[in-house]
Amino acid sequence: MSGTQSEFPIDLKQYKKISLDPSKPQLTDDQRATLKANIQLLRDVIVLFTATGAARGVSGHTGGAYDTVPEVCILLSLIEGSPDKYKDILFDEAGHRVATQYLLAALEGSLPAEHLLHYREANSKLPGHPELGLTPGVKFSSGRLGHIWPLVNGIAMANREKTVFCLGSDGSQQEGNDAEAARLAVAQNLNIKLFIDDNDVTIAGHPSEYLKGFEVGKTLEGHGLKVVTVDGEDIDALWGGIASIVSYSGPAAVISKRKMAPGIAEIEGSPHGHDVIPVKAAIKYLEGRGYANFGEILLNIKPVPQPYLYIGCTKEVGANRVVFGEALNGVLDRLGKEEAAKKVMVIDSDLEGSTGLKVIHQKHPEVFVPSGIMERGNFSAAAGFGFDADKFGVFSTFSAFLEMLVSEITMARLNNCNVLSHFSHAGVDEMADNTCHFGINNMFADNGLSDVESFLYFPADALQMTAVIERVFFERGLRFVFSTRSRVPYILKPDSQTKFFGDDYKFVPGKDEIIVDGKAGYVVSFGDMLHRSYDAVLRCRQAGLDVGLINKPTLNIVDEQMIMKIGQSPFVLVVESFNQKTGLGSRYGTWLLERQLTPKFGYMGTTKEGSGGLWEQIPHQNLDPQAIIVKIKALAQAAAVSH
Repeated sequence: MSGTQSEFPIDLKQYKKISLDPSKPQLTDDQRATLKANIQLLRDVIVLFTATGAARGVSGHTGGAYDTVPEVCILLSLIEGSPDKYKDILFDEAGHRVATQYLLAALEGSLPAEHLLHYREANSKLPGHPELGLTPGVKFSSGRLGHIWPLVNGIAMANREKTVFCLGSDGSQQEGNDAEAARLAVAQNLNIKLFIDDNDVTIAGHPSEYLKGFEVGKTLEGHGLKVVTVDGEDIDALWGGIASIVSYSGPAAVISKRKMAPGIAEIEGSPHGHDVIPVKAAIKYLEGRGYANFGEILLNIKPVPQPYLYIGCTKEVGANRVVFGEALNGVLDRLGKEEAAKKVMVIDSDLEGSTGLKVIHQKHPEVFVPSGIMERGNFSAAAGFGFDADKFGVFSTFSAFLEMLVSEITMARLNNCNVLSHFSHAGVDEMADNTCHFGINNMFADNGLSDVESFLYFPADALQMTAVIERVFFERGLRFVFSTRSRVPYILKPDSQTKFFGDDYKFVPGKDEIIVDGKAGYVVSFGDMLHRSYDAVLRCRQAGLDVGLINKPTLNIVDEQMIMKIGQSPFVLVVESFNQKTGLGSRYGTWLLERQLTPKFGYMGTTKEGSGGLWEQIPHQNLDPQAIIVKIKALAQAAAVSH
């Protein structure tokens, strides 16, 4: 058998349980040998099954979970020795290290080992971050850095008779939440123990280079924690450190210094280790470990292509999240270097390669500020730079993290700051990271009062993204631009191969756009859902239903002329990938009623936790063209009956 039909080729029964006692900080020869064997076994398993994510094209994360195996093995041995003393969950701030949780679930028998070969596959219940209630054996949800330590503080408060463990990282320690959590843990003398993988690697590079002055140990000591720093690859030193802090009454941390992915030559010490190990590198590593023929498994796992053929758009696709940076470069190119540095500041939050800022860093380093995983502080810094009327801050991160910034957005607005924010990974499309990384509550950015306007823009394709940036970059106030993780096709003019947002197109903020006119009713959509809605509309029109399509690239401003036009039609359907509870659709019905417009009304959006995988997220949410067609026909029928 090959691919995912294989039996799991590494026998997890080789894992040997042992008991460790923190009052005995010296390992015996047998304990040391058993721990080393267990560590190597579990590291090999992590390399194998995370590499399946690379093989099927859904990405993933190998290095972090691989790194922390020594800590995991020791903590399991502590729990084995005295189960009544410890909370039997290894909480982890870094949800992308989910491979650890899946491996633990397999070790305890909640998952068959073979199922690990379906890592991050759609509908496998093994998504890119742990989700409580979804995966058998997973005991908590995690994913947004800086969110678990504060939660674990509360768990420690509820279980004061037990010691609570939490795995951490030098990346998660950059988040402001962790500073607050540290202060509370010390003030309440909580019996919480942190195990921090300090590998000096995050997505964008090395914290020692881009965040000079930040040291995890000094930071935690400053808050009042007991801190022991060790070589994480020296099992005796690691056990000695862990025994020391477990024996200590109160909050304490072991900081494990190590290179990222030690022992994997192709990714060791590199930011590439943060991501999934490439298939060839995994095969080379595993063969070096004496595992023959594992290539038959990995090389026979292939990506699952999106099977649907859309009409109304090109086969060619563009990456809007990358085009954001390219379009911004186009604006900066027209300024001199000195003028640009005085007028514009672009700040990164360790995601420059994912949110389009990397090209700005490369071409216009005079405006670029590399920074850490500190979204709140970085947004406010961008706002502060834009405090003067002739200066403009630029900020970017994932759309999911917009939820963390609502208060900072309010203060920036009250200070009349000029900030252009790019939130990529909006919606759910191609979000193998799954629910905790869904960018679906983006309308939270429109949290000002009615006497102040902010602008939320979601371009439909790469050409419209360029047009939006060209038009709004030097507008004053708060402007928010959204893009998807996925590439999107170019919208075509009706009955044409001409791109809708081509050379003759000019973007006008606040104006809705007729993609195709109709008499039976209208679909209103935007962003990544526009081409899907267009496909549905065109197929309905082919079947004789004269439905129209409106693009609403400015999400939060009512186009009075357009709403009066479509509000007098038989029906209006809003289609989006945002949260159905908080998205455009939740507002649009009110806007219609306020104007005494009463068409049949419906709205479609994201309604449930994710499926994992990539393109599969859209049909999972019932947002694919066929689902849109069903809704269009139901509204058209209801409108016909009422008239």
